[in-house]
Amino acid sequence: MAVLKPFAALRPKPELASQICELPYDVMSSEEAREIAAGNPLSFLRVSKPEIDLPPGTDVYAPEVYAKGKENFQKLITQGALRQDGQPNFYLYRQIMGGHSQMGLVAAASCEEYLRGVIKKHELTRPDKEDDRVRHIETLNSQTGPVFLTYKAAGALDDFVAKKISEKPDVDFTAKDGVRHSSWKISGAEDIQFIEKQFAQIPYLYIADGHHRSAAAARVYQSRRGAGQSGSFLAVIFPHSQMRILPYNRALKDLNGHSPEQLLHKIGARYLLSEKGRPNPAKKHEIGFYFQNKWRTFDMQPKALHKDAVENLDVTLLQKNILAPVFGIDDPRTSRRVAFVGGIRGTPELEKLVDSGEFACAFSMFPTGIEDLMAIADAGGIMPPKSTWFEPKLRDAMFCHMI
Repeated sequence: MAVLKPFAALRPKPELASQICELPYDVMSSEEAREIAAGNPLSFLRVSKPEIDLPPGTDVYAPEVYAKGKENFQKLITQGALRQDGQPNFYLYRQIMGGHSQMGLVAAASCEEYLRGVIKKHELTRPDKEDDRVRHIETLNSQTGPVFLTYKAAGALDDFVAKKISEKPDVDFTAKDGVRHSSWKISGAEDIQFIEKQFAQIPYLYIADGHHRSAAAARVYQSRRGAGQSGSFLAVIFPHSQMRILPYNRALKDLNGHSPEQLLHKIGARYLLSEKGRPNPAKKHEIGFYFQNKWRTFDMQPKALHKDAVENLDVTLLQKNILAPVFGIDDPRTSRRVAFVGGIRGTPELEKLVDSGEFACAFSMFPTGIEDLMAIADAGGIMPPKSTWFEPKLRDAMFCHMI
């Protein structure tokens, strides 16, 4: 069963939300964050990426960076820009991006269930990034970035949510990137009990995005032995039917010593290359290949599906059959010869990188399915790096969980 609890969120003053709430800390560089926050003292990037208020070149893991984040966080609270609710609530968080809409429940998820595997993961974490989030949580005494969870959709919950969002939202703004963010508070005792009861019937939750945040929260819970509110972590939970996954594309720095003719021959010996390719693959196992200012397409459909779902993923097939044997990229986690380009940037970004001469070629992918993610998590498997790009991203500071 999934245990979700209401909590007293720290939330932005509604009329200031558009100035405060920002994209997650890990989808941009320090330089990009500095540009975004320029001229906006309320930007939450001053809390999530506080190095932007220190001299350029400052070590992002230096003690003064975390101290500056705490100072900026307290300033937002003291000014009344961020205010904590007086009682525990559940919340709804809707995002609309173009024609796509997704509605999630905001709640305190259980660190104990994360550790026991009721909340399932599918990625490995990096110690340095995990340590960073632990220090951030400990310094602020708050979880300021939510973990993105999903569950197998349940009709009763969908109906409940549809009714609630017919009411006027507490916070409602459209960000500069065109994504609309709206939130509602659920405070009634009967509604809270209904939500808790419904999720108690859901056997598992799945981490879509936020493996480092959840791992860090669990470590803080263990070190504090559950004191205060440390036994829970901030989460937004979406039904799997609303999840939107974009592809995570690949760009390569060089041809591994091959001439263009040799490269095309080596790939062509493995797969039939269509010279009339399209930038965006139309189906699973189809790959787009951008090289010599044109798109080619090839199909990696295996002769037989593997028992291990990880082995059937397009990112796995590309790695094992092309990137490793043809390009000599044996470990994409550490190789500096491959760059991962999130699908939100689109295939024009791949063309730009290759046409500029900075990269030699690029591969466009068909998105990994949410069903594949859940199947792999159910089997205890680990997906290859950069297998999924979830969009739209949850905004930091829409909700903070004080621990």
